[in-house]
Amino acid sequence: MINRIKGTQDIAFEDIEYWQYIEQAVRNITFRYAYNEIRTPIFEATELFKRSVGESTDVVQKEMYTFDDKGGRSITLRPEGTASVARAFIENSFINLGSPVKLFYMGPMFRYEKPQAGRLRQFHQFGAEILGSASAMADFEIIELACEFLKEVKINKTKLFINSIGCPSCRARYKEALREYFRDKVDGMCEDCRRRFDSNVLRLLDCKIDREQSENAPNILEYLDEECRKHFEDLKWYLEKSGIDYEIDPHLVRGLDYYSRTAFEIRSPSLGSQDQIVGGGRYDGLVEVIGGKSCPAVGFATGIERIVMLLKAEKVNIQTDRNSEVAILAVGREGSLRGFEYARRLRKAGISTYVDVMERNMRNQMKHAARIGAKISVIIGDEELEKDLVTVKIMLDGSQYQVDGDYMVDYIIDKLRDI
Repeated sequence: MINRIKGTQDIAFEDIEYWQYIEQAVRNITFRYAYNEIRTPIFEATELFKRSVGESTDVVQKEMYTFDDKGGRSITLRPEGTASVARAFIENSFINLGSPVKLFYMGPMFRYEKPQAGRLRQFHQFGAEILGSASAMADFEIIELACEFLKEVKINKTKLFINSIGCPSCRARYKEALREYFRDKVDGMCEDCRRRFDSNVLRLLDCKIDREQSENAPNILEYLDEECRKHFEDLKWYLEKSGIDYEIDPHLVRGLDYYSRTAFEIRSPSLGSQDQIVGGGRYDGLVEVIGGKSCPAVGFATGIERIVMLLKAEKVNIQTDRNSEVAILAVGREGSLRGFEYARRLRKAGISTYVDVMERNMRNQMKHAARIGAKISVIIGDEELEKDLVTVKIMLDGSQYQVDGDYMVDYIIDKLRDI
């Protein structure tokens, strides 16, 4: 037997209803906020992610699925969505559409890491980006969109955390202060922290292993210049005036140079220690890093697997009904042919219709119709064929009615309204 690859999953039947519920919520909320969908390739040139995500990151060094194609090009399955959106923004000259450009995406990403609950090697994200605005209003809208999306899927036990990591000049001063603080501590910290001390010292702040070592670290908000401080104050003003509760987390950072100013997360206590469900921030340097003209941008992403876990943990009623409304049960070739004709009429009227194609006897067809949750069965036997009738059976109470075939669709529509 050939099994699925470790870190992937098959999604079907009851589970797929959660995914369809989430996907519909994405379409609902992005429509209301007037964002346009973008679909980028699931693989890109490796250089895109080396430049954007950063060569010193765990994603690039340990987790990317990278291979040479038959033309000798280095190809990588996308580990995240923002870099591909930024590349498409440059390559397709979206800037000519006028600023800002508001986009959303939804699809699979790939990272080679230890599979665990809510974290797979093929995982799925919904993300949204605003490209072209440096205003704190854009940061606010992205945060509000993320919060409203969670409300749309009926997840309410969440908390918003925000921080500012300043601009490159702010961060340069702050990084020096961090190195000075960690200099006599780093030898006793984990291997990743020792490696990051020189290459990516900001990441020492969000280390889950040596968290206590950073408790008294310098606060980046004390290193912000006047412009960055004003941007952060403006964001807080919009959040407060709009009634969005937040908490400032000075250890919330984005460790790459093109990130700037706003960083935020939305967390849920229902997920335990792995509590982040939304992560986002401003990345004003990204478009320029990958070859475009300087362009401010801000966005977020959320993992769909995490949202599914939350829906189940919080016992959210997703209110979907994917069972067939009608099952066509027929005996013999002529009866089956008539059954397909009736099924076409019902489907044209927008009714979900199941046709039994197993050539079972009527008793076993009826059992299967009950098993799949059909609300009504349409029975076509010899008598029905001869008289051009159908027998309509209401599966809930077992009541049966004979109906002229010409009026069958209208009759079933009326019955479905009453069930």
